[in-house]
Amino acid sequence: MQKTSPLDGPDKTTPPRYFYGYVVVATCFAIQVIGWGIHNSYGIFFTPLVQEFGWTRASVAGAASMSVLIHGIGAIFLGGMNDRVGPRLIMTGCGLLMGTGYMLMSGLDRLWEIYLFYGLIIGMGVSGTDVVLLSTVARWFYAMRGIMSGIIKVGTGLGMVVAPLFIALIMKAFPWRTCFFILGVIILASYVLLAQFLVRDPALKRQYPDNARPVEPVGPRPPERGLSFRDALATRQFWSICLIALLVVSCTYTILMHIVPHAIDVGVPSAKAATVLATLGGVSMIGRLVMGATADRIGTKKALMISISLILTAMCYLHWVTALWMFYVFAAFQGLGHGGFYALLSPTVAEFFGTKSHGVLLGMVIFSTTIGGAFGPFLAGYLFDITHTYGVVFLALAGTSLAALVLTATLTPMAGQRV
Repeated sequence: MQKTSPLDGPDKTTPPRYFYGYVVVATCFAIQVIGWGIHNSYGIFFTPLVQEFGWTRASVAGAASMSVLIHGIGAIFLGGMNDRVGPRLIMTGCGLLMGTGYMLMSGLDRLWEIYLFYGLIIGMGVSGTDVVLLSTVARWFYAMRGIMSGIIKVGTGLGMVVAPLFIALIMKAFPWRTCFFILGVIILASYVLLAQFLVRDPALKRQYPDNARPVEPVGPRPPERGLSFRDALATRQFWSICLIALLVVSCTYTILMHIVPHAIDVGVPSAKAATVLATLGGVSMIGRLVMGATADRIGTKKALMISISLILTAMCYLHWVTALWMFYVFAAFQGLGHGGFYALLSPTVAEFFGTKSHGVLLGMVIFSTTIGGAFGPFLAGYLFDITHTYGVVFLALAGTSLAALVLTATLTPMAGQRV
């Protein structure tokens, strides 16, 4: 069912041609490409760091796990700040933190410094890159909230394709220390510049969500509808969504970390095994757009069920995958479900709880995803070490996906709270 803006009315006239909401979306997309693209390319520096300092891979990877957890904790606080002060100041601060962290990495000498610079400072800087941007766009769009959120999250996938290639290129010309410094300058300059184009909501530009009405004096910002933070915490739906996010992301992160080693274990050459992961990432960009648009037409709950069903199908199918072409089929199902799920998180929070406390509520959901993302791959590795096979791991992931699907099916609408 096509959604209509709550601001629509019988006196609606031709809207203005220029709608600032599209500027906000384009700005958020660019920040996602740069921020997540560089942050998710940390693995490129594993070998140089291990070779120069003799540190173990586990100790170097530990900083990445810390960064993920700090990002989740920071998302709660920055989401709440965005509800009150808006994205411009927050994302400027995030750029200063993240850029400074990368520049400090260029002077790295001791193991504890990597946890301070990458785990803490960069983790704090990147924590606004999802919650602040997605929560801002949720206020600019109602009828097209799903597709616009999907477009922004395509930026994450594009960044994961472009950034590693760019980093590999500059690492051929410069030492890894110089590389870190260059990346810090890029992030600091781009975040601070792009943040100036962000505006919290349409009323500040004398416009309406979805460009629903012509520009006219709208007076003070109208009160936002939806549940307060405290009221949302008292609902079963909110905690169910948090648990669904934890379960699904534990699956998606585990696959991202372990699918290549599994493919190699069953006889796929290492170079070709890597293309499975690339295929998954590429298809996930399609999933973000398709499922975002689908949510605008049929609602986020049904779209979520479709996305999680695709992940469950992929998990069940993975038990029988032995050939490279079968891995590509798996990657197609997993990528569509994976990408769709990430695009739907922000619209789901907005649809169930409104936009009054959207930032802090989305921040708590994102924090739930970081718990799943941090512990899912670790537990999968532990199970593999015990059983010497991924069979039990994939069975557990199928069960986890099924539990998330059942929880999603039990979500009931909260009448009068959608905005």
